Order: sequence, then C-alpha cells, then structure tokens
Amino acid sequence: MELDIQVIIVLGILVATVIMMVFEIFRIDVVAIITMLALGWSGILTTDEMLKGFSSNAVISMIAVMILGYGITTTGVMEKFSELILRKVGHDKNKIIGFISSAVGTLSAFMQNIGAAALFLPGTIEISRKTKIPVSQLIMPLGFAAILGGSLTMVGSGHLILINDLLKTADLEPYGLFAVTPIGAVLLIAGILYFFILGNKVLPSVSGGGLKKSSQEKLMETLRLSKNIWYLSIPELSKLVGQTTETAGIWQNFKVNIIALSSGEDIVYAPWRETALQSGQILAILGKEQDVKSMADAFGLKEEIAPKIFNRLDKPEDSGFAEVIIPASSEIIGKTLRDYAFRRRYALEPLMVFSNGEEIKGDFSDRKFHQGDTLIVYGLWDNIRQLKEDSDLIVATPIETEPKNQSKTIPAIASFALGILLTFVGVPIAIAFLTGALAMILSRVISIQQAYDAIDWKVVFLLAGLIPLGIAMQKTGAAYFLAENVMGLIEGQSPLMLVIAISVLATIFSLFMSNVGAVVVLAPLVIGMAEIAGLDPRPLVLLAAVSVSNSFVLPTHQVNALMMSSGGYTNKDYIKAGSGMTVLFLVLTVTVFYLFYL
Repeated sequence: MELDIQVIIVLGILVATVIMMVFEIFRIDVVAIITMLALGWSGILTTDEMLKGFSSNAVISMIAVMILGYGITTTGVMEKFSELILRKVGHDKNKIIGFISSAVGTLSAFMQNIGAAALFLPGTIEISRKTKIPVSQLIMPLGFAAILGGSLTMVGSGHLILINDLLKTADLEPYGLFAVTPIGAVLLIAGILYFFILGNKVLPSVSGGGLKKSSQEKLMETLRLSKNIWYLSIPELSKLVGQTTETAGIWQNFKVNIIALSSGEDIVYAPWRETALQSGQILAILGKEQDVKSMADAFGLKEEIAPKIFNRLDKPEDSGFAEVIIPASSEIIGKTLRDYAFRRRYALEPLMVFSNGEEIKGDFSDRKFHQGDTLIVYGLWDNIRQLKEDSDLIVATPIETEPKNQSKTIPAIASFALGILLTFVGVPIAIAFLTGALAMILSRVISIQQAYDAIDWKVVFLLAGLIPLGIAMQKTGAAYFLAENVMGLIEGQSPLMLVIAISVLATIFSLFMSNVGAVVVLAPLVIGMAEIAGLDPRPLVLLAAVSVSNSFVLPTHQVNALMMSSGGYTNKDYIKAGSGMTVLFLVLTVTVFYLFYL
C-alpha cells in the first residue's frame, strides 16, 4: 500500500497522542480534545466525523452507566451489598479482590463488560470506605477482571460476536459459544493472581496523588474526638433506675454523653435531660473507656455487645460529628441548652462548646450562648441535615453522604435490571442502558438534575476525543497500512512468529481504536496470511479477536475510563499496572493459542 500524506498525518497524530499520554504533558481528557481537533484542523476528518465520538455507543453507554450507578447508590442498596461481601470474605484485601474479580469476570462472560463493571463499582467503593483499604487498590482489579471476563464466551464482547459473521463471510465455519472459554478462563485466573502476587507493587497505595482525609476525619483529628461507642444495660437493681442524666451527674462527674437509649425495639437519639432511665434499657455512650467504666462501676451497669438496633450509630455513612456555629441572628443567643430545648428539637447530642478560645465540656446546660460560639454535636446525618435547614444555626461541617431513599430501592434495581436485560435480548448497549437511566428518572429514583450531576465529563471527553482517532485510522487506511506492513515482515516466518505478530498488533490497535474496528481491519489480513502460511485461518482470527481485549496500559478502554475517576488514577498508574498485565496477557495468549488452538 502506498504511503500517502493522510496516512503520515494520522500516524503523526497517533505518535503525538501517545507521547502526551505517557508523559502526562496535559490531563488525559485535554489530550483527547487536542487529538480530536488536530484531526479536524488537518482535514483528515470532516466536522461531523470529528464530533462523532459524542454520539458514539461507547460514550452514550458510559453516560447511562454513570446515571444508573448513581441511582443505585442513592437507595443504600450498595451498602447492603458491601456488608454481604464483608461478611463472606472479611477485611482481607486479597480475598476481597479475589471475590469481586471472580464475580465481575464471570458476569462479563454473558453481558457487556461495562455493565458488569458498573454493577460492582458502587459496592466496591463502599467496601473501600468501610475497610479503609485505598479505593485505588480495589477498583483497577475490578476493571481488569471485567475486561478479561469478556473473553470467557463468544457472546461476552461485541468483537467476539462479530468474528463469527466475518468467518461466515469468508466461507469459514463459525465458532460455538464456549470455543474461547479455555483461554478466557486462563486469562481471568491469571489476572486475579497477578494482583494477588504483585498488587502491592503495581497498584497505587493512595488515590489521586494522595489519600485525602475526609472533613469528618479532619474534625476528629483536630478536636481529638473519638467515635468509640460503648453499650451499657441497666439492671433492675441499678442505682441509675429512676434517675435522669442530669440528676445522676453523668455529664458533670463522668464527662460522657448518652447519644441514644433503647427500650425493647424503640430507640431514642440524644434523650432529653428529663428522661427517667429505666431497668432493661440499653445506653449508647460516647466517651473515653476509663470514664465509661467508672460510670458502669458507679451505677452497676453491664457492658453489652453492640445491639443491632444501634447499627446506624456505628456507620460513618449514617452518623457523625458536626460543628454548629451561632450566627448573630440566632434565636439561641442569650439562651441556654435547657431554654432552647436543643435535644428535643434536633435529637442531637451536644458534646462541647468553644467560646472565645475556651473549650467547655461536661455539663454546660445552663451556660448562655453568645454570638460566634461553636457547638460540637453528634448524631444521625439525617438529623444534622434538618439542623442545617434551620436558618437559626450554621452547620460548618460538610455532610459528605447523600441521604438514602430506601423507598426507591425496588424501582432503582428494576431500572438497572431493565438496562442489563435489554442487552441480553440484543438491544444495543447504548439504547439499553439509556432506557434504564430514563426509567430511574421517570420512577423518581433520581431527578434529572441529579442525573446530569452524576456524569463525569472528564471521562466523556476522553472517550469522545479519542474515538475520532480510530475513525481516522480506518478512513485513511493508516490501520490497514500498519497491519499490512507488519504482516509483510513476518511472511515466511514460523507459525509462532505469526501468532506473536497478530497478538501484538491487535494489542496496539486496541489502545486507540474500537475493538470492533480493530477486528474488522485485522480479520481479512489474518485470513490472507494464514492461507499463505498454509494454516487454518479460524484460530488466528479468534486470536486477533481475543487480543484486542488486551487494553490495560492506558485508560482508553471504556471500562478503564469509567474506573479512572473513581480510583483517582493517572496515566502512570495504568502504565505501571497495565504493562505487567499486558505482557502477561500476550505471553499466555500466544502460548495457549500456539499449543492448543493451531
């Protein structure tokens, strides 16, 4: 094929794109936009072709997946999912990675890998938060497993489905559903073991250049607050029976706070000072261990294992500390906690107050508040949100958790399931997932504004900007030129060299072209080369289709793009972890195909 000026321009833009990505000269989405505009300004692509990425199946699917994931998260169902996993595998990082990777990889065998990844992503983030394992060490293995699992069956990925059509067109026999399962299983198992063995070395230990502390962690660290909660039951003969928090001197003498009490199945948060304590009640107490034990000894209380009824107090997503500032216009100025009935109004427990640089703890019930005083409280985020809506007080602590709308759990799951089900019956993934996202909006799981807010535009522009590069490579023949010349170099070589060349070329194409586009370019060349070499072309076409899944070294695959923001990854993170995975993929694919498929 004659090398014309358009091919030279496209190859030049390709090389420049790779350099900018590898050396992170600009942020990756900015690189994608530069690439897209370069193809337009150079005249390689028309304006419509240059902007085609924004209407591509991959980008629309990605947008829909983000909306679906956000909708599922708002119902709290992912918290239950994460709790289930942690009950099964505990807090061991390798066990968590193994369980999630196996599950998502197996699921990818029968559905689009982006859908499988999206299904597990919110739960994985929730697991990271609960176990304090950096999210960057869990999400990349999840994404890689979703990609690898697509090679477990002939319906796991679009390009594997396509090769049967290409084989029929060439009068060759198509493959059965599980023809690719042996190599797919080897790759998935190897991918999981790769992170078991090398995870600590290849995965970033922190996300996004540094593990940022939450506002809650900063507040606790600054004020030396402890979230250790103790549970004490009141026996029938306890001296505390019939007394109130105030008359018993709990604040004054022990410097602890009763943040909740239960009577049977009923629970009261931040009980009022005049509440008479009764036998059989269980108290949830915030304070130092020594102070709590002193109180238990003084009143003959019995320490209990955390009762299930108090489980919201132990969850960071349900409860926490907050700073409350008294503004100049506040009604509480000149009044006391007693006068204002703070606990009865908000069901929040006041822990301390700062006034003119003075820190006051214990019993400050009768202390009058002044403008600028800061009150530290503890309680449910739901109650803190209600306090935040009150213009009388200012909540200075950001509330980092969204309120969970559990009443919408069923429609949220149904909407997500609808999107996935539609892909099973042959509906294009973009239409299927966008239909599911719309169902979430129409069923009021989320509002249309929340749907817009759920979209990560960095990922959208990354994919939309790079898709035109693949279009240009096909339109100008640059892809065919590369493939033809590589095939020409290994003509007359051993079958092993042919297998290596096909696998490497498919891997390179996968980074900048759609997997389907790469297979369309490679299949006819592979068939021709196989016939010249006297080999059966079918396994070599299958090799090309499997190898275009080897897309780990850059976040250009739509699954990796989806994971990038959630994991806080940079290009270098993918190069570091993906290079090893790419080499492992190549070695295993070449070996298995050469020994068992040819």
